[in-house]
Amino acid sequence: MDELDRAKNEEMADRQRALDAQAARARETEPPRLVDGVRVCIDCGEPIPAARLAARPESVRCVLCKQQKEHRERCNR
Repeated sequence: MDELDRAKNEEMADRQRALDAQAARARETEPPRLVDGVRVCIDCGEPIPAARLAARPESVRCVLCKQQKEHRERCNR
């Protein structure tokens, strides 16, 4: 294995670690909240739209609250 192969492998490993870290941050760890059988956002209490749940069944926040949470996390780094 030459130097270019090692550099490529190292870059690919770094990229995979970054992707894994991003996926871990995106995962919701809080339990879902149900009100009258409807999943609601754990931050604002509004129902989570069906389209969001279809795309991300694990969602516990509405899109706006999720964006605000991610913004706060970026600012706190």
